Order: sequence, then C-alpha cells, then structure tokens
Amino acid sequence: MRFTANLLNVFDHIISYAEIDVEDTRIVNISILGGERVGAPYVLPGFIDAHVHIESSMLTPAQFARLSVVHGTVGTVSDPHEIGNVLGVKGVEYMIEDSRRVPFKFCFGAPSCVPATTFETAGATISVKEVRQLLALKEIGYLAEMMNFPGVLNEAPEVMMKIQWANAFNKPIDGHAPGLRGEAAKKYIETGITTDHECFTYEEAFEKIQLGLEYVLIREGSAAKNFEALIPLMAQYSSRLMFCSDDKHPDNLVDGHINQLVKRALAKGYKLFDVLRAACVNPVLHYRLPVGLLREGDSADFIIVDNLHDFTVLETYINGEKVADRGTSLLPDLRSPIVNQFDCQPCQASDLAIPAPSTFLSLRVIEALDGQLITNLLEVPARVEAGYIVSDTERDILKIAVINRYQPAPVAIGFIKNFGLTQGALASSVAHDSHNIIAVGCDDESLAKAINLVIEAQGGVSAVDGEGSGHILSLPIAGLMSDKDGYEVANQYTALDSFVKQTLNSTLASPFMTLSFMGLLVIPSLKMSDLGLFDGSTFQFAKLYSEN
Repeated sequence: MRFTANLLNVFDHIISYAEIDVEDTRIVNISILGGERVGAPYVLPGFIDAHVHIESSMLTPAQFARLSVVHGTVGTVSDPHEIGNVLGVKGVEYMIEDSRRVPFKFCFGAPSCVPATTFETAGATISVKEVRQLLALKEIGYLAEMMNFPGVLNEAPEVMMKIQWANAFNKPIDGHAPGLRGEAAKKYIETGITTDHECFTYEEAFEKIQLGLEYVLIREGSAAKNFEALIPLMAQYSSRLMFCSDDKHPDNLVDGHINQLVKRALAKGYKLFDVLRAACVNPVLHYRLPVGLLREGDSADFIIVDNLHDFTVLETYINGEKVADRGTSLLPDLRSPIVNQFDCQPCQASDLAIPAPSTFLSLRVIEALDGQLITNLLEVPARVEAGYIVSDTERDILKIAVINRYQPAPVAIGFIKNFGLTQGALASSVAHDSHNIIAVGCDDESLAKAINLVIEAQGGVSAVDGEGSGHILSLPIAGLMSDKDGYEVANQYTALDSFVKQTLNSTLASPFMTLSFMGLLVIPSLKMSDLGLFDGSTFQFAKLYSEN
C-alpha cells in the first residue's frame, strides 16, 4: 500500500512531498519527492490522549476507540481506576480484555489509589501485591495517578512501596497534586513522579516544571478545562507538555478529541511542530507506546488531514489498517459483557430530611465552579421549613446526597451552590472515585425519584422534573459504562443533558460531569463522601453547620 502526500517530519521539523510504502502493519519505505506541494493532503502521526479514564465516556474501550479514531486519535494512556474502585483487579482485567478486540493502541495503568481515600466506601481495594502483579503485565505501561499526595509527602509505607515497584519495573509514575507548591511539590516530584494533569494555573504548572516535573499535561475535559490557563507554556516548554482529556462525556467525544486542542493551539499562533510534539510525540516517547511516528520501520499509525489550518481528519490508520474515513468510523460496533457490583435499597424522601437544630450560626455549603474540579467552602444562613433544613432555589443552594451503593447505609447529605436547578433533581452512579450514587435536587421527593431510577437500573445517570417525570441513561457495566452503540449513547446523553439545562434550568456547562466530581475527596476544598461532608484542604470530615 502506497500513500503520496505532504509528510510532516516531527523530529526534523520538515514538510516534504513523499511516498510512504506500507506492508502488513509497518512503514517499509519513505521516498522524498520534493518540497511541500500545494493542494496535496498532509500525513502526520496520530494523536494521543495522554491521560484519560475511558469509563468517564460511559463507553467500553472498544466503543471509545470507535468514536475517537474519527478525530485522528490512535492511542490513549488510560487509567482504569474508575472500574478498579468498583471491581478491583477484575475491573482492570475487563478493560484490557475489551480493548484487545480493536486495533486501537491502549496503554493502561496500574491504579495506585484504590480506594482513593479511607474516608469513603469503595467497592474494592487494590493492594500493593496486586499493583506489583499488574505492573508485571505488558498491557500495563505505568503506575497510574498517585492521588494520595499526603501519603507521598508523609512517606506512607504502602504508597512508597507502590512507587518503588513502578521504579523496579522501569515504568513511569503519573502524578495528581492539585495546588501543591513549593517544598511539598519538590518532595512529591523527587520520589520519581513524572507528570501532573491537575495544574489549574500557569504559575503552578511553571513552578512544577522548574522543580523538575518531566511533563505537565494540558487538560480539557467535559468538566475540567485548563487549556486557556496552561497553553502559554507552549511557547517555551513544548518538550515538557502533553494534551489530555482526563474525563470526557460521549457527546463531547462525538464532537472532537485531541484534534480540537491542536486546532485551538495553532489558532493562537503557536508553532506547528511544537504543538504536534505535545499532541503526538511526547506521550509516545515518555510511555514507550507501541505507536509509530512516521519513520521507516515504525508501526503504520498515522492520519491524513486536508490542510494545516482546519486540520480536518480525512483518514486514520492504525497498524496499516484504515480505521476512519472522512468522519465515519470503520471499527466494528461491538457489544461487551455486563459486569457490576450493586447492593442498594430504594431511597425514601424521608431518608433525605435534615432536622434543623434549635440554634445554629451557618450552613457549610460546597461552591461548585464551572470548568473546574476544585470547589470553595461557603458559610451561609440556612433555609428552614417546618423544622427541617431544605434546598433554597432562590439562592441556588440545593441539597446534595451520596448513597452507598455497595451495602445498605445511611444517606450522607450536604448542600451545594451553582447547579442552578429551579426544579427536580439529577443523580448518577458515576461519582469519582468510589462511584457511590450522588444526587442534587430542589426537593426530597425529586431527589428520591432520581436516586431510585439509578438504583432500579443498577447504574446510570438520571434526571426528574418537579412533576416526577423521569429520564435515565442506563450504565449497567460497573454502573459506569453502557453496553450499547457509542453513538446511540451519545445521543441519549445529549437528550438528557438538554433536559437538565432546558427544563431543570441548570446553568453548568456539564452538570453531570460536575456532579460526578463532587465526591472526589482528593481535590479541595469541600466535597461529599458517602460518610459525610469532607474538607479536602485538611483531609478530615467537616460539620454540616456550625451551632451557637
């Protein structure tokens, strides 16, 4: 098979008109025919998502690949700790097995923090011994994000043993240290941790690079959006950057992937080969991915685009096989087996009631921030009706609840601001990282209805209006993923998201994704566990209200 196009040499920063000969799965010859030819298409290495949780797309690996190849993505660095928190090592093995059914280049990590903290109930634990066993597998390319940065700083024995095993297997260690600065960041990096995708300011990312962090990942997901803050690093540090999505919902994946970040960076005037270094080259070299970079002898993994301005992906090739053609995926629509862990009884509205104390000063409220995973802590007067603390839609202070989905337990309840709902409720069994059921709503009846829709489906995302009319997207695989066609899932999710915004009046760009992160205790400031309100700044539980 021969391709004739303008070839982008990402190592020498040269564009040449060339013939590329592919036999079986590899590039066997490249013949330079001359300089760049106007009007000819361009061939370049495929894009890599340098940090993603496939489960957050609500799709199986096979379906995720089917949607992403259309946008020129040929591989991912995938942390399976979402399903790991539900099913343990069996969940990681499920992801690996499913990924084998498509030619896409998945690189999975060994989850380092399952459960993420001791302040929540997860469905499983992945021990030091199991981390070691995972690291020995060829499909496991790295130690996944070390979220327990307090454990690293305090040199907790189990944490340090996992890091030591990664070093022993000569596999990279991913970081996760939002807001960590100064000597603490220096100590964290010096343990051998090589990346961080949690920087949310230029100053933080710049400092971590100066302290020796090998790579800062510029993240642009469905909820966390750090591209605008971090892209100025491209001017000086293209060799120290990668692009990632981290968590991307199916509707957003249909719209685009890493290709969108490439186009945005180029539109801002950054140099073509600097941008491609971050999008294509750095992840392959750092994680030693089996992905070709358009050299003789490389695996034939590349994309063909129409021009270097619009970057419209015409064709995507993996191992010499065409997997996408002008917006149409050529990967098969595969069904995946259902695995799950769900032991949860229906919820009653009375389970969500909060009696008001006779006297109290203020209510501690989570302030959600659109486009960020971090939150703020607010202290405000509570609204009390008939002796109970209730949601206050006029001030946009709504009740938030977390229900243990692994065993019967009391409901944990708090309050949150900035969801903007004026009626009804939404609920989800996607709640990082333990994936208990999390819900937010305007009244207890709507909350109970939304929660019970998820329980009845054994996993999913749901929404109900103030009249009790409900909608759900079922996620029967670990309560995280659908077993259906990815494009169908994306359409269902789009309809549900529209219902939440247009009927319930949520003001958030991605209400379900934002909701899913309100249980992520390792990111400050205030979050909700199934065990109660949690202060991520002090790593201890917080009282719902302060009393006189």
